Amino acid sequence: MEQSEKNTIISLRDIFVRFDGEVILNHINLDFKDKEFITILGPSGCGKTTTLRIIGGFVEPESGDVLFDGKRINGTPPNKRNVNTVFQKYSLFPHLNVFDNVAFGLKLKKLPKNEIKERVSKMLAVVDLKGYEKRAITKLSGGQQQRVAIARALVCDPEVILLDEPLGALDLKLRKSMQIELKEIQQNSQKTFIYVTHDQEEALTMSDTVIVMNNGVVEQVGSPEDIYNEPINAFVADFIGEANILNGTMLGDCRVEILGKQLECVDKGFGENTPVDVVIRPEDIEITTPEKGQLAGTVVKSTFKGVHYEMEVTTPDGFEWLVHSTDMCPVGKQVGIKVDPFDIQIMNKPASED
Repeated sequence: MEQSEKNTIISLRDIFVRFDGEVILNHINLDFKDKEFITILGPSGCGKTTTLRIIGGFVEPESGDVLFDGKRINGTPPNKRNVNTVFQKYSLFPHLNVFDNVAFGLKLKKLPKNEIKERVSKMLAVVDLKGYEKRAITKLSGGQQQRVAIARALVCDPEVILLDEPLGALDLKLRKSMQIELKEIQQNSQKTFIYVTHDQEEALTMSDTVIVMNNGVVEQVGSPEDIYNEPINAFVADFIGEANILNGTMLGDCRVEILGKQLECVDKGFGENTPVDVVIRPEDIEITTPEKGQLAGTVVKSTFKGVHYEMEVTTPDGFEWLVHSTDMCPVGKQVGIKVDPFDIQIMNKPASED
């Protein structure tokens, strides 16, 4: 499959950044593949926007190398890099109409008028704004303004588009439709999009590759499916979606103990009597009768969420399980909890917790 043989377009090698004595990026290493939609995801202050700004040339690392197509570009100013940035506030020119906003970079390059017109028209079609050329920026909706900003970034034909939380100012419904539109624009333009967000759903919806960051380090890199279904540690499991995270003991291959109960799992190689983190997603829990469950408990909360019910089930040891089920169980009901061995995810505890 041609998708698997993508080239690396940008590499960050041992990047270290400090602001006012505080470490922002702690010797990170990353490769960004050509023509992919890559999302850098993490909580506020994790270093994701700084990573984007280093690629764009707005921040210089204290140490480490930035490589573009294998060539070191440290010190190269933003306007000399083959990248363009779309900011959260769009930075459009309110006194210029849609055409002139999109054409701005091409006019700076002093391209012929007919070429500018052709390229702007083509790009407005890509972002579904054909016919809006003469429209004033102030008369556009938030979603339309965002598409103008993307068209302006794309029209200069950079290899990489950097997007710094560009959907942050939009309402929820518009955000969701723009997520799909952004992915389509990326696929149609065949550019590399590097997108920064703290929104897990956004990352899972749009990305080919997700980079999860925390406290200036890269926790995990993988496809949305890998990140969700095979989180590398408890932080990733907790940050991506919802999860029940328990202290467990790996008794041996394919056997784990949680809350005093031995359960079958599919993980091997953790040794014997090893402390581990056990992650079980709420949608992977089956509610049954107390006698049929591996564990039993009482429903203490039940909320209808549309597609499913979200319930909290407290077991006698005091652990509160989060359960998603299409079956409703009333508060106060005694239930059993069952989990398939394949849905029990085992991960090493961080060294400090051992």
